[in-house]
Amino acid sequence: MHLDVLDLRNFYYRTQLGRVAQRAIRDQVVSMWPPAPGMTVAGFGFAVPLLRPYLPEARRVIGLMPGPQGVMPWPAGMENVSVLCEETAWPLSTGFVDRLVLMHGLETSEQPSAVLEECQRVLGPGGKALFIVPNRSGLWARGDGTPFGFGRPYSLRQLEAQLKRHGFTPERHVAALYAPPSARRFWLRTAAFWEGAGRRFAPWMAGGVLMVEASKQVYAPTRGGLGAVVRKPLKVWEGVGQPAPEPVMGRSPASRMPSPQGFR
Repeated sequence: MHLDVLDLRNFYYRTQLGRVAQRAIRDQVVSMWPPAPGMTVAGFGFAVPLLRPYLPEARRVIGLMPGPQGVMPWPAGMENVSVLCEETAWPLSTGFVDRLVLMHGLETSEQPSAVLEECQRVLGPGGKALFIVPNRSGLWARGDGTPFGFGRPYSLRQLEAQLKRHGFTPERHVAALYAPPSARRFWLRTAAFWEGAGRRFAPWMAGGVLMVEASKQVYAPTRGGLGAVVRKPLKVWEGVGQPAPEPVMGRSPASRMPSPQGFR
């Protein structure tokens, strides 16, 4: 089930551990997707802490928050762009979004297949989605002291398989939150060091979250009718000569000509 929006807000904006987690994940998002002008960027779940770098240049930024979670105004001090929505019916037209970020929106949903179908629908051609979920092998999924301790944690193989079943092509993946989920001063001060070490020694260190970038599969249109099946007709009569006319038995060719009297 989805976490309450007030609990999420308090963690990411009012605790030191939440700010450290927000910064580590957001830096990875911006590294993968540098802000570019003219793009429509949307987030589902509680992804708004990751969208702030896109506010100055993006054409639109939209924060979609599911009904069971609740909604809060965002960003503070600016025009609100957050929207309360059903998790299976987003108020966006088909193909509207260029970049889509999900955090605390997939693993906590009771209808993950329907959520992925909405992701597929709202992405435009060439659009990309970034799915951020708790890592089954990481420390952050093993306790309930942070939002990543709730819902279904994933392994990389599990997440990629689920995305493929819903028309996505996983393209690349990274991890984040290599420091333990501790509010002790030592771990908070050394969090940046652990993030760098984790990226260098990723095969031997498990991050707290998995981040998988996936693109929407777009199939080439096909022509309808017989032309889509048979592009080159089979020449079944090729090589077969045309039948020659046979004379009527008992009559010569001259006798078959009309008599001059017939024209009188």
